Amino acid sequence: QVQLVESGGGLVQPGGSLRLTCAASGSIFSIAVMGWFRRAPGKQRELVATMTNGGFTNYADSVKGRFTISRDNAKNTVDLQMNSLKPEDTAVYYCNAVSLNKVYWGQGTQVTVSS
Repeated sequence: QVQLVESGGGLVQPGGSLRLTCAASGSIFSIAVMGWFRRAPGKQRELVATMTNGGFTNYADSVKGRFTISRDNAKNTVDLQMNSLKPEDTAVYYCNAVSLNKVYWGQGTQVTVSS
């Protein structure tokens, strides 16, 4: 089992920045991929960014050049640095981990971009 806890969400003005952090615990040795997804109001959950143990990253086209995912294997955390935020980035952001072919989710953290 893997437990994921997100932090760092909040309200920010357009053009601002936020940093999300996800802390993993439990059977962390078996985690192969960690990442972030989001669900905007009235929409389906979508991929934002993922990173493998080997450092390979994958980003949604809508966030490329603005968001950066990073992992600290010593601390068992995955961060999402979000810059140049837009109102359309407003969503609940979920941390995700894949371990032994199982998918785990955090509880989500709200990000609201509004003036």
